[in-house]
Amino acid sequence: MKTIPLSLDGLIYVTPRFFHDDRGFFFESYHQEKFNEIGITLPFVQDNQSHSIQGTLRGMHYQAEPYAQGKLIRVLSGSIFDVAVDIRPDSPTFGKWEGLVLSADDQAMLYIPPGFAHGFYVISDRSDVLYKCTNYYNPASEKSFRWDDPDIGIEWPILEDTTPKLSPKDAVAGAFKDLSL
Repeated sequence: MKTIPLSLDGLIYVTPRFFHDDRGFFFESYHQEKFNEIGITLPFVQDNQSHSIQGTLRGMHYQAEPYAQGKLIRVLSGSIFDVAVDIRPDSPTFGKWEGLVLSADDQAMLYIPPGFAHGFYVISDRSDVLYKCTNYYNPASEKSFRWDDPDIGIEWPILEDTTPKLSPKDAVAGAFKDLSL
């Protein structure tokens, strides 16, 4: 397994080691001891999976304390542009974002620690995404802000004259400056 720390403290890009033969491939998608060695030490307690069509944008979501979640994101089919935004008020990178393509082609993963908002945009025809979470979903602490908030300025790879497919909740999300952390 190879890891690359990204520009926002705590974000880690993880690429697994593959074993290929004429039947296909095998890899360990999660091994707790190996993840502990790279600094991912919170236990994962819940797995979520989504299926989305091209042009779907899910985000920007987070859970407020004490229910904040770390997430290990992996694409099972297709590809997405995955984004994390630092929402830790005392962080020097508060309000900054990092985005990268995750694809089933290489099974690379992104670890997003608690204290970040998360969202993604589907760039393939369809995509299945698996999220391992470090805390249970708590509907009362679920929060969000606009995917296109000008104070954040995420550069989504959305084609010109295209409107992303949003959930009703994401379509009416508030401004980043009005976050309740």
